[in-house]
Amino acid sequence: MEKDHMIEKNGAVNTNKVEETMDRMDSSRADDILGNFEEFKSYLHKRIQLGKTAGLNEEQLASAAQKIADYLAEKVEPRNREEQLLRELWKVGTEEEQHKLAHMLVKLAE
Repeated sequence: MEKDHMIEKNGAVNTNKVEETMDRMDSSRADDILGNFEEFKSYLHKRIQLGKTAGLNEEQLASAAQKIADYLAEKVEPRNREEQLLRELWKVGTEEEQHKLAHMLVKLAE
């Protein structure tokens, strides 16, 4: 993968780059993705497929999803009811529950 991406050439996920990667996204593109839950799932599906192509397993995908969800829950206002529900579930969950929810989000988007 390219420099400054979350997925490194060796297939490792650098979850420390989540915020940097998310901040680079064009705001109008982010609005398109986050404004409609079906578009959000479609975007996740494409990213999951990219991760699988790079050799990531389900645990690595869930770890990346967990870091992204942490970022979204803290820094991005929900734009629809589904995102609001996910945010509320995320905030009340323990770290273990959040990790399980991340696995479920990966499955939902596959």
